[in-house]
Amino acid sequence: MQGCGKVAYYLSRHLHEDGAKIIATDIDPERVQKFREEFGAHGVAPDEIYDVAADVYAPCALGATLNDNTIPRLRAEVIAGGANNQLADEDRHGQMVEERGLLYAPDFVINGGGLINVYGELEGWARERSLRKAQEIYDTILRVFDLAEREGIPSFRAAERLAEAQLQSRGGAG
Repeated sequence: MQGCGKVAYYLSRHLHEDGAKIIATDIDPERVQKFREEFGAHGVAPDEIYDVAADVYAPCALGATLNDNTIPRLRAEVIAGGANNQLADEDRHGQMVEERGLLYAPDFVINGGGLINVYGELEGWARERSLRKAQEIYDTILRVFDLAEREGIPSFRAAERLAEAQLQSRGGAG
């Protein structure tokens, strides 16, 4: 868990309830300490998180943490987190992630829940409707991975294609 803010807190709570071992970092040591106390997390220094052997690297703080220096160091198999703009350079670093064989859940897809919630509030949706729509993110991510594999393209490109197709089907710009 890279970053120990609100998004990382709720993600860690769910993961902890499911029995996951959490390794956390943040520039604020008090936040890491909270994760230690509440989730039994192991804390590491901010720059050490990239070298941790893990199933998932979850960037949940600043953007651009996936870059020339960090991608080669990653020892996780999956990149899936709540930070925006995780790739410092979308084309170059998206390709690097792909070449390393890492499964990348593009940020603008996986982070759709916040937008769904805001839109639901603006439209006056019942909370349950927003939650149902947010649960569709899982299926969308699977479609991204399927398209990426079928077309032999990086997942960030597959996500862009799906988004463009969705916009065009609704009469939006593309």
